Amino acid sequence: MEWYNPLPAVAIGGPPHSGKSVLAYSLTRALRARGVLHYLLRAYPPDGEGDWFHEGEQDLVRHLRVKGAVSDRWLDPLRRDIARRHLPLIVDMGGLPTREQESILDECTHGILLTPSDEARQDWADRFAAHGLVLLADLRSDLWGEDRLDAVEPVVRGVLAGLERGRVAQGPAFDALVERLEALFRPFAPDLYRRHMEAAPAELAVDLERLARQRGHDPNRWLPEDLGWALDYLPAGEPLALYGRGPNWLYAALAVHALPAPFYLFDARLGWTAPPGLQMGTPSSGPLRVQVGWEEGQSVARMEFSLPEAYLDITEMEGTVVPAPPAEGLILSGKLPLYLWAALARLYAPRLAWLAVVQPQLSAQETLGAFIVHSRAAPPVGAVIGVG
Repeated sequence: MEWYNPLPAVAIGGPPHSGKSVLAYSLTRALRARGVLHYLLRAYPPDGEGDWFHEGEQDLVRHLRVKGAVSDRWLDPLRRDIARRHLPLIVDMGGLPTREQESILDECTHGILLTPSDEARQDWADRFAAHGLVLLADLRSDLWGEDRLDAVEPVVRGVLAGLERGRVAQGPAFDALVERLEALFRPFAPDLYRRHMEAAPAELAVDLERLARQRGHDPNRWLPEDLGWALDYLPAGEPLALYGRGPNWLYAALAVHALPAPFYLFDARLGWTAPPGLQMGTPSSGPLRVQVGWEEGQSVARMEFSLPEAYLDITEMEGTVVPAPPAEGLILSGKLPLYLWAALARLYAPRLAWLAVVQPQLSAQETLGAFIVHSRAAPPVGAVIGVG
């Protein structure tokens, strides 16, 4: 039985270095500012990219970026999750999908072309047509050109200029595309939000956007000083279901705050889910890899986690073995889904004097920022410490 999903999934297609990731980030940023429910999914072998890649210090994030995937095992669970999406999606296809990887387009509904030449445009237009996508925009990427809008109907046409990493797309063609996506996505929002919150598996279901607005802050920019307020506002040790966009440190801290009660989070691909149960021991080969080191001149351990596969299937994570913490203070880093940050924090925090997680957006120049999410004394929860 085929899975029918009425929610749109919009693929962005074009060759390498045409600015697709910059456009995808710029679109999701603009839609978030308008309060449009959606999710940005990067559907290609992992390179560590996320919003942090565009928001962090560029010299630093180039160093952090990780390329490559060991196989195409990620393809089937990715296609499944796109097909069963719980929110409208923007799907960044990457520049060089194989024919097998191109099958992701079968799960999408609409397309955006971003190409630097007529030849590249024809190639990607043919791909979109072969998979039956409805074209929303046909845009030319010109690094040194000028932004221009040529048409709005039936397809947005124009030029996007200067799509370099660390910059944000702008101009009349970009604005017209944002309007088109808002018109496509927004009609689903009221019913989606109601159904999501009614289905929450805990009586206390917290919408992070509304929580931020209650504090009078931008819901898309949680700051270190917000954490103490959030922890004081929410009851400790009670079942908690967390909904909406937030940084890894916020999810980790609130997952610990709920202990020993259950914690749940809403994932656009999975719906409501509990973090997988992890075990401590001697890790072997599996879906999660870790390197353990020490901070220079400190008795502080650091664990760097990575994913050998391009796309993690949560069903493979239950019972995964991770190392025991070698010190009373522990820093966690890596590019992981939020449910893994929550799982690691809930496993390690009760065994430590303090626990911190790295968020690259908090970094300055060559120094990583680690956010204290659990502490029995000092450093206090909410403090940001430098990591070498």
